[in-house]
Amino acid sequence: MGSLESFQQSKAVIEDFTSRTLAVIPCDFARLYYVCKLKDPVTGRYEHDGLKELYPENSVQAALAHCHAELFSRILETPLSDQERDVRKSLETAGGELWSIIEAWKASRPYCSLCPDGMPAYLGDLFTSNMDALLAIIAARRTN
Repeated sequence: MGSLESFQQSKAVIEDFTSRTLAVIPCDFARLYYVCKLKDPVTGRYEHDGLKELYPENSVQAALAHCHAELFSRILETPLSDQERDVRKSLETAGGELWSIIEAWKASRPYCSLCPDGMPAYLGDLFTSNMDALLAIIAARRTN
């Protein structure tokens, strides 16, 4: 497959994935979390059965890696006050478990693994630092 054809195929996967899957997820942090859950931690490959049935494997991998990087970058470019609203909205889907999730996340820091492959380490550090601060802010507002 030529590079133009490969590019067009990846573009089609991105359009399909963003319009059918990501569009129904209410906020960027939840979208990032979802995309990360598609990635096998052992192989580093994204697994999405619906896309694999419709598109070539290499196009699916390229498209999901692109979406992962775009979501991650978009979050980092967003002001912290907007990030706080986004994270809170994502975590509120857990209902009554919000505060226990926040406390568990503050302790175990699962968000450290949300950085896409190939990103500079300082961006992963910035994201992690932001999440640490955001969780502390959200937790502090519980008592206010």
